[in-house]
Amino acid sequence: MSASAQETHDPPAAGREQALRQVEQFIYREARLADEHDYDAWEALWTDDALYWVPAGGDLTVPAERMSVIYDNRSRISTRLAQLRTGRRHAQDPPSQLRRVISNIEITGEDHGDIIAAANFIAAESRERGVELWAGRVIYRLRPAGNELRMAGKQVLLVNRDQPLPTLAFLI
Repeated sequence: MSASAQETHDPPAAGREQALRQVEQFIYREARLADEHDYDAWEALWTDDALYWVPAGGDLTVPAERMSVIYDNRSRISTRLAQLRTGRRHAQDPPSQLRRVISNIEITGEDHGDIIAAANFIAAESRERGVELWAGRVIYRLRPAGNELRMAGKQVLLVNRDQPLPTLAFLI
């Protein structure tokens, strides 16, 4: 393909930059809502057909056939949040103090109108047992909904997912 043909199919640089800024702001907001235990606002970010996957182990091919820390559809996401809202989820009583640092946000592709984006993270979780650091990469499937984005998918790839993991009860 010639350079001029390629240029006609690429969105203008200003449009790409605007899309990246929208994705960045969404990812920052999603992390803040999770860190601050704002379960109602966090849940509102998801689409009705959403899938949330935190794999355990190294194989990422077929999530339904692999060991996972979380493999939730939209209904299970709601159930998990309902449990947290009761205050009777003993692993999170009191709730962990959390802060995520997000970096390397990029749009990596598009699939059927959804934006595929990825970011690196480090999360600090403070509990009575001390501070635990988590690191990894998050892959998002973001769906435009009017002037906003919503999460149709979230995959959290922990750097140590192939090792025994201590409790990840802070994950929602």
